[in-house]
Amino acid sequence: MSSEILYLTAFVTALIISILATPLCRLLAKKLNVLDNPVTAVKTHKISTPYLGGVAIALGWLVSLFAVRYSTSFPDGTLRSLRGIIIGALVVLFLGLIDDAKFKGLGFKSKLFIQFAAACIVVFGFDIRINFISIYWLSCLVSIFWIVGITNAFNIIDIMDGLSSGIATIAALAFLFISLPTEQIYVNFCAIALAGALIGFMPFNLSKSKKIFMGDTGSLFIGFILASLAMGTEYTSIHEIGLFAPLFILAVPIYETFLVSWFRIRKGKLPFMGSKDHYALRLEMMGLKRKNILLITYAVCIALAVCAYFFTKLSGVYALMLFLFIFICLWAASIKLASVKVE
Repeated sequence: MSSEILYLTAFVTALIISILATPLCRLLAKKLNVLDNPVTAVKTHKISTPYLGGVAIALGWLVSLFAVRYSTSFPDGTLRSLRGIIIGALVVLFLGLIDDAKFKGLGFKSKLFIQFAAACIVVFGFDIRINFISIYWLSCLVSIFWIVGITNAFNIIDIMDGLSSGIATIAALAFLFISLPTEQIYVNFCAIALAGALIGFMPFNLSKSKKIFMGDTGSLFIGFILASLAMGTEYTSIHEIGLFAPLFILAVPIYETFLVSWFRIRKGKLPFMGSKDHYALRLEMMGLKRKNILLITYAVCIALAVCAYFFTKLSGVYALMLFLFIFICLWAASIKLASVKVE
């Protein structure tokens, strides 16, 4: 079977499973009372909404990978890396399930501990780490904090229907596109399967009558996968600056994490405490409709993904100029967003 057919099979399988599983997960969430109730001022929705959309995404992703696995033979290294990401992703998936089910004893310290444990499984157990750092212990340390950071970044940005899932879809396709020439097979199939599963979920997330949230189950799961995939491919042989391409692909959730943390610390709050300091909510306070906020975000993510691609192809001087230009744009956006008063 040709690689094109295999990629199409992975995408379509994940898409179909996700479409079929999402309404079933919605019914299950309602029966089990796994609901996001708008009981605090931080919540932006008006009525109780079922969680467990993340389970449907995970099912689509997993079934797709197993379907492709038994349709062709993978190199041993690819299978080993796939196992590592699947095991680590399942750990954070169950963590999210426990959190969405409102298990009282699970505080942010316990959640971070489990996330670090899952990251250690990937880094130490399966040697998926940042390879351009030559010192082994430093490479492992940075890789673990990278995985935990990106995992939580997608959790933090999941405050508006279609936001986290749309950003993750664009990021997954960007990693696929950049990884294809390097033939990092496990990155390619993980990325395209994740994109298919997310696209199958999004219509339900954006629906008014059949709405479902991905919950922490989904946001932690997709963040963990994307963080792991980012370390699995070579970005450029032209210059070392190109190694920062993943920062462009994942720039929006990274930016959101630092922005929200900055706003909260300025108010004397812990970064882990909930608030309405998110960039999307600030744009809404400026008068933008949610549909337009999503379109703007998707456009920015696509533009940054394209920049990431050129970042791997340009010479060092031009790549540095591009990096500085994007940094200036983000700084200007931060100043504008900071001018919005949030109660």
